[in-house]
Parts: sequence; C-alpha cells; structure tokens
Amino acid sequence: MGTIAIDATYTVDPQPHGIAVYSRHLIESLAGLETPHRFLICYRLSRLRRRAAFLRPQARTVTPRPGAPSPTFSVRIMQEHLTFWLPWQADAFHSLAQRPPAFRFQKEIVTVLDIFAITGRDYSTADFQQRFSALLREAIRRATRIITLSQYTADQLARHCGVEPERVRVIPAGVDLPEGLLGSQERQREREQLVGAGNEMVLAVGAIQTRKNTLNAVRAVAILPANYKLVLAGGSGYGSEAVYDFIRSAGLGSRVKVLGYVAAERLPILYQAASLFLFPSLEEGFGLPVLEAMSYGVPVVASATSSLPEVGGDAALYVDPRDPRDIAEKTQRGVEDVGLRTGLTQRGLDRARQFTWQRTAEETLKVYDEVLFEH
Repeated sequence: MGTIAIDATYTVDPQPHGIAVYSRHLIESLAGLETPHRFLICYRLSRLRRRAAFLRPQARTVTPRPGAPSPTFSVRIMQEHLTFWLPWQADAFHSLAQRPPAFRFQKEIVTVLDIFAITGRDYSTADFQQRFSALLREAIRRATRIITLSQYTADQLARHCGVEPERVRVIPAGVDLPEGLLGSQERQREREQLVGAGNEMVLAVGAIQTRKNTLNAVRAVAILPANYKLVLAGGSGYGSEAVYDFIRSAGLGSRVKVLGYVAAERLPILYQAASLFLFPSLEEGFGLPVLEAMSYGVPVVASATSSLPEVGGDAALYVDPRDPRDIAEKTQRGVEDVGLRTGLTQRGLDRARQFTWQRTAEETLKVYDEVLFEH
C-alpha cells in the first residue's frame, strides 16, 4: 500500500476543458477501483474553497468483490512555503497540470497532454511559451514516469525533449458514453432551432484560436453551399481576432454562429443536432471532442495530423487542415454521401466504446504500482 498525492488544481475550473476534464475523470474513476492505496487530493490555497464544486469521490465504476480494498481520499493544501511537510506524507506525487510540484517528492509522475508550449511558436504569446515550456521541461526532468495520452505526444517528447521511451507510458483518455440518443426527427428539430429549416449544421467544439485552426474552418464554410452553417462552441483564444475579422469581411455573419463557451450539460444537444462534426485542429495531444462526437452518432471530419488519426482510427474522414478546399469538399461528402455517412457513424460509435475512463484509471494505477514498488 502506498500514498499518492495528486494535483487537483484544475478540477475546480469554472469552465473545465483539457487538463480539467482529464483531471476530474481520472480522479473520479480512481475512486471506483479496487486498491489499497491512499490518495491525497491536493489543491493550491487559492482554489481550495472551490473544491466542493467538484470532488467528493463516492461512485464506483466497478462492482467491488467482497472484502476488496477501496481507495481512501483526503484533501490537502499544496502551497509553496506553507505546506513544506507534504512530501513526507506521500510516497509519490502525480502532476496533472504539466508542471512540477513546489516541493520535491520521493518519486514524481507527470501527465503530459501536449507540448505546445515547447513546439507551438504560432499558438501563444512568447511570454506564455517561455514560462510554461520551462515548467514542463522541469516536470519532465524530475519525473520517474511520464504519462501521455497518445503515441504522438510520446514521440514528440523523445524528439524535442530527449525523453527516454522507457520512462513513458501511453494511456489514452476516455469518453463518457451517452445513456440514450435522440432519434432522427428529434435531431432535426434541434438543428432547425439552431440554424433554421433546410440548413446543414457543421459543429466545431473548442476554443476559437490559431491552434484549433478555426480560421480555415470558417474559410471552408465560405466555399460550401449557402445552406451550410457553422456553429462554433468555444471561447475566444489566441488568434481569435483574425477569425472574427474574416467573418465580418467575408459577410459570413448569417452563416457562422458563435456560441462562446458552452457548458458540458449543453454539448449533448449540440452534438446530436449537428449534420457533421468538424475538427480541423493543427495540433492535438489527444482530441477528446472527436470521440465525444462519435459517441453521439455524428460523422467526423478531422485533421490528418498530430494525434487525430491515432484517436479517430478508421472512423473519421481526414483532411489537410491547411487547405480550406479540402476541408469543404470532405465536409460536403460527409453530409451528403449517405453510404459514407452511415459507415462513419457506425464506426464512430464502435470506436468511442473502446475508450473508457475506467481503463484510463486502471492503466494509471499500474503506473503507480510500478513507481511505488521499483527499487
């Protein structure tokens, strides 16, 4: 039995995405496994008051065997200069925030969702790159094990950071499968409410930013027939000004609907209302929205770059993300080619079922055991 401290900093984000979604699901799923380990859920002092909005692990994802050990959880403050005793309370520390803990622990594990801070010169400000690339490199240097969500990110770590493959474990994220899906008529009604009768709804989920390639998604819609409407579900990020400028200059205000940040509770309706899900991102460490769309029975068009073919497998139609015409042509095919659409939808449903948060937690637990028991 060991004690593992976990950085829960991002679980309390009011608008969870990326790291926050991963952190929440991993911790909740660990709570449902059989293990004698103890877990210290660590919050920075500034976020401690918000923890009630998230973590009180209770639900089990598996049926326990009689007498099987259940994990125990307790909350800790993790604050530099204040809680200097924390490393003596834990055998290992798992960073979910792509940064090292303020204190040195006996053994450290870090989940690296992506390394855009190191490789993505066009995706953020120079200050952001300098600060977060330094934190990421330090976390990697100190880690006994590094968890990535894709082989793509593992390869990027080897290429750009010189990380030895034997320190890396690839553990994909999971997706919550819906309990029920809307029928075709219900989907049509929801679509008409969003984009009007007789129109096709192309949905993009994620921040409006350079890395997500939102500008080329909008350019593609400008090429498509007028009944194709693009719905953008995501807040404004780095490079969003160029997207808004193009919408105005190209007169696309009636064809592009900007919803801003959309709460997770509303996303199921948006996915099911969509004629097609478009994810032309330039760089992704995993690309969870692809699996989310598939789980709701929506055909997916995604970039043929980074981790996306690894995640989507044969269940998506892939495009050159830098070619708006290719994006437009594949989008139209995905909507209007009935045979292709049916095949993508069925393969997508099958694909999504392969990715579970329980598996993510089980594989992560194996990493904890490796670290705790190796000499």
